Amino acid sequence: MTKIFHPPVKRSMTIAGHTTSISLEPVFWSALEGAAQAAQLPLSALVARIDAERLEASDPPNLASAVRCWLLVGTRST
Repeated sequence: MTKIFHPPVKRSMTIAGHTTSISLEPVFWSALEGAAQAAQLPLSALVARIDAERLEASDPPNLASAVRCWLLVGTRST
């Protein structure tokens, strides 16, 4: 069981050909891993997809915020 209240955990991954770090709370990492499994994608591929979607916004948020929002709202439409 993932604890709800836990400080963010930083992970590095390569997306769009460059290495980036994302800091998310464990509960969000767990949800993101589940979404990647459900989509049959590597975690980095799902994050790359979210990154591409966020960059289409007129005022894109940072990547960690985009991932959190995608998990709460974006997964409902997929």
